[in-house]
Amino acid sequence: MRCQPPLNKLVYICTKNNQGCLLCDEHTDNPYPLCVPCEAELPWLHDRCQVCALPLPLPGLTCGQCSKRPPAFELVEVPWHYGFPIDALITRFKHNSRWPIGRLLAELLGHWLEHRFDEGLPRPQRLLPVPMASKRLRQRGFNQAAMLANWLSASLKLPCDERLLLRPRETLAQQELDARSRKRNLRNAFALADDAQVKGQHLALVDDVLTTGATAHALARLLMEAGARRVDVYCLARTPKPGSA
Repeated sequence: MRCQPPLNKLVYICTKNNQGCLLCDEHTDNPYPLCVPCEAELPWLHDRCQVCALPLPLPGLTCGQCSKRPPAFELVEVPWHYGFPIDALITRFKHNSRWPIGRLLAELLGHWLEHRFDEGLPRPQRLLPVPMASKRLRQRGFNQAAMLANWLSASLKLPCDERLLLRPRETLAQQELDARSRKRNLRNAFALADDAQVKGQHLALVDDVLTTGATAHALARLLMEAGARRVDVYCLARTPKPGSA
């Protein structure tokens, strides 16, 4: 039984509607429900690590962690840091089933990625949502990463494969753990489908928030060991280093 909701039935196509801004309720001339002032006030992530997108004080730098132990993925593409109101919007989408908000965020992420592709970022061959274990999927009723990946697939005209990555083992929720515990928690948590074919391919993982990067690293390592040529990560927001502003 599929827990994932039918996107074309349960979520309106916000780019087709003439409506107000989802943040301030003012009329917007944008083709999506977000007015120009609210869009400008989003917590755009400017100075970041060139690999993992960790917020940094200056542009063009690589964080110490990525310099010492480069992750298995090539780079992270993310438009915002995890601050207000993006944090509240993601929470409402993820925990309160506010799918129109998720659709809006996916649309904005799609615009961001198209801009990056125009700047020379290589386009991947497939989008792969971060998988969710069966028990948690039944509890929540949907995988927010899969919903984002499907919306991105439509806007970027890239295929999305929800069945290639598996999460056969139940693990503790990552947000409850520190960085070291997150890595231990993910040991042998993921697997590839029996018919997975990734050799020589450029793939992109899709998730909502990147915190320590442990999940993205574990999945990228699995794909690279199976012969993938390159793995990127696309997400909505990046958290700062614990203890930073």
